[in-house]
Amino acid sequence: MLLRGARAILPDGVAEVVSLLLDEGRIARVIRGDERAPAYISEKIDLGGLTLLPGFSDLHIHGAVGVDAMEASADDLHQVARFLASNGVTSWLPTLVPSPYEDYQKAVEAIEGLMREQDEREAASRVLGLHYEGPFVNRAQCGALRPNYFRAYTEKSALDTLPLIRSSQAVHMMTLAPEIEGGVNLVRELTARGWVVSIGHTRASVEDLERAREAGAHHMTHFMNAMVALHHRAPGPIGWGLLRDDITCDVIADGKHLDPLTLELVLKCKTAARVSLISDSISAAGLGDGEYSVWGETITVEQGRTRNLRGNLAGSVITMLDAARMMLRLGASEADVARMCSSNPARLIGREHECGSIEEGKRADLVAIDEKGDVRFTFVGGRIAYKG
Repeated sequence: MLLRGARAILPDGVAEVVSLLLDEGRIARVIRGDERAPAYISEKIDLGGLTLLPGFSDLHIHGAVGVDAMEASADDLHQVARFLASNGVTSWLPTLVPSPYEDYQKAVEAIEGLMREQDEREAASRVLGLHYEGPFVNRAQCGALRPNYFRAYTEKSALDTLPLIRSSQAVHMMTLAPEIEGGVNLVRELTARGWVVSIGHTRASVEDLERAREAGAHHMTHFMNAMVALHHRAPGPIGWGLLRDDITCDVIADGKHLDPLTLELVLKCKTAARVSLISDSISAAGLGDGEYSVWGETITVEQGRTRNLRGNLAGSVITMLDAARMMLRLGASEADVARMCSSNPARLIGREHECGSIEEGKRADLVAIDEKGDVRFTFVGGRIAYKG
């Protein structure tokens, strides 16, 4: 397949005219300017007038279009994957909240089932693994999570009760609070097992954060949300995270979880090289305002803002496309957005050799966007997963 005549966001800058030769699901050749494409191509798609970016990767998403990852079947998750593809997302990590073992087991079996089948199903955003948000987090920063299912890490068996995806290729990520009992030891054990460790739902001191960093935690979840507030005499996780250049973070760029000016502050301090965008969307995403049952309680969505019965924000209802548009409005460049939506998430989970940028040899996970910022095509492994 030849994708012809697009404007493209490449690792070395913006190319005004690019064609991509796709073969066996990968980018076989990047053809710039007037360079001629091979004559034998059987299928050609004209992308003139569109901007081609690497497909987005959402590493923190609980659900969408009425589907909750905690309750979904493999078919339900594929429905979410199709919705995500329509919004430019080519890979994702279903994210699980603190729950009983039986609920975890059911959710992981469904995720594992879709991963086995997704190459044979209709093209859609790929599930790469799973993300446990908790249960080893701080009760005082529970946010919308259910603290009755939080745990301490007193021995290795506490970790062994979490179901895993039985594939060496699967990504396993965990958000945790290093200040809980055994928290730093948990970071060390997860790192040794090859997990991606992120700090969140935390009130950790700078000392605890430094110990966690030394043990292998180098990322922070929905930065500033579900963290103790910055104080001029107690910088805590926010002050520490802003200052440490070896710490990356992700943010919910909906203008509600963080004020737009705060988003600008994070981007200025961390730079686009150290920020990933996430949706943190719940099952109500894509359904509009209303009341929804999520995680055993009623969540109200009003003008795009979620609230649980305690008055807390309860995830979001945005997509990665919405987050990208927000950052562009705040002055981020298209290259910055490609980093924050694609290459940074890929690097965080150790997949930068496979995806996250438009380069020869990488997977043909791509999104083509028009001048209004709407998705016109999404390609997943070279297959059309969405055409608008």
